[in-house]
Amino acid sequence: MLENWVVMPTCLPLVRRRCHACTSQRFRTSGNFRVNANHKLIDAWLLALCTACGETAKLAVLERMNVRSVRPELLDRMHDNDPGLAAELLQDPVVRRRSRIALDWDNAWRLDTGGSDHLDREVIDVSVRIAARIPVRPVRLIAEGCGLSRAEVERLIMEGKLVSTVRLSGKLSGDFTFTLKR
Repeated sequence: MLENWVVMPTCLPLVRRRCHACTSQRFRTSGNFRVNANHKLIDAWLLALCTACGETAKLAVLERMNVRSVRPELLDRMHDNDPGLAAELLQDPVVRRRSRIALDWDNAWRLDTGGSDHLDREVIDVSVRIAARIPVRPVRLIAEGCGLSRAEVERLIMEGKLVSTVRLSGKLSGDFTFTLKR
């Protein structure tokens, strides 16, 4: 029987970027936007606050775009400070590259295993779905989901009792499956 696990975001991730006012490297965003139109051109930024000093950083979403080329529903969502839009834009590689930021997902996600009735079975087949582009360590997920230590999970991989079609060491941000034989 295939188990389904889901990695779900619990809040917006922290933004990693150097603060110009202090030595901090972390910013928190609440989903507030600033939109500025100048004649036919529009700029829009997602605002982020330094976790140490409170300095505001603007993460470029739109730069010098023609107003008519921007979808009206996108503008409405920005004017409404939609936190869902903020989450989407933070995961957009173009926005991250343009603003020179990285995301810090520590303590911003949780693993939902659907219960612990799988722990007593001899063979467990698990499909892990990652709801957002959250980079996670499969070894950590498996350890947390099966109630094992990370060292024990790594030992099971070495012994061939934990197998997957993807490499389980390092980080993944996409869905994967694995089989655990006890």
